[in-house]
Amino acid sequence: MTGTDRTAQPAPGALTPPPFTVISGTQVQQALEGQEARIADLVEEVYRLHGAGDSVNPPSYFLRFPDRPSSRIIALPASIGGPVRVDGLKWISSFPGNTAAGLPRASAVLILNDHDTGYPFACLESSIISATRTAASAALAADRLSRGRARPARVGFVGTGLIARYVHSHLTATGWSFEETGVFDLSADSAAGFGGYLERSGAKGRITVHGGAESLIRSSDLVVFATVAGEPHVHDPGWFRHAPVVLHVSLRDLAPEVLLASANFVDDVEHCLKAETSPHLTERLTGGRDFLDGTLDDVLCGRVDVPADRTVVFSPFGLGVLDLAVGRFVHDEVARRGEPHVVDGFFHELRRYG
Repeated sequence: MTGTDRTAQPAPGALTPPPFTVISGTQVQQALEGQEARIADLVEEVYRLHGAGDSVNPPSYFLRFPDRPSSRIIALPASIGGPVRVDGLKWISSFPGNTAAGLPRASAVLILNDHDTGYPFACLESSIISATRTAASAALAADRLSRGRARPARVGFVGTGLIARYVHSHLTATGWSFEETGVFDLSADSAAGFGGYLERSGAKGRITVHGGAESLIRSSDLVVFATVAGEPHVHDPGWFRHAPVVLHVSLRDLAPEVLLASANFVDDVEHCLKAETSPHLTERLTGGRDFLDGTLDDVLCGRVDVPADRTVVFSPFGLGVLDLAVGRFVHDEVARRGEPHVVDGFFHELRRYG
């Protein structure tokens, strides 16, 4: 080894691996309870960091199964700088068949890696983290994309699972109140269950269960798509003639004809225009990306104006950096409360030469 090689090595003891912590879904839920406003601020901060290039967010990797074509497990690696300063990976499965047995469709874990050593320091239950960052992102988009027009007073949910519930709770916790909440789901039981949640949550205004997507869309100023649709099922731009704001969270509900008649915003262009999403199908149809008006960060930073007289569609692919930021928030909150479950001896080989 040369002198240069030796000086390139950190001094003995300069780096130590962090303790490895396992954080349960119960702890995640407790850490996030009542924190919607703080998470909204955090999500906005991360969008700005990502837009400024202070992140690494590679393409997601889809693990698919020939014997289970509707199911998949997705890996979202990412790194975020700024005050968050953490690397990691979300590993999230989507098995739509679970719902028939009363189980949630998605399950997930999040691994957080130490910025300096690369050692993983936490494994967190992440379906709640994923739902939280999705809902916070949607609520932020609803606020920023509806400025310059009358604030939506009628909200409609197409798809009434866990994500819809989280989006509604983050909307109401960040100051939204609705005169009417519309509900539509292919499953009558799911629609009824969501209606029950709305009543228990003390949601104000009328609750209307619709028999189809068309009547819900036509009667809503703010439309939330939170389905498991694998391909577009809404094709008629005329349903949106009243120019609502659309949170296209599930990404594959709207036909290209609808997007082409709308102003379109995404969270990240390269991420969103792949994997058969509606924007991806629109790019294929048109051969270009001119139908995109910008990203949410463009709106946050004032680089793009949002039209007040057209349908506005926000299609977020879901960025791994958001999961990291919310996961780091949860980890730090659990540690602050003195409740982390540290796995002693998780890293065994800690001497390079034995």
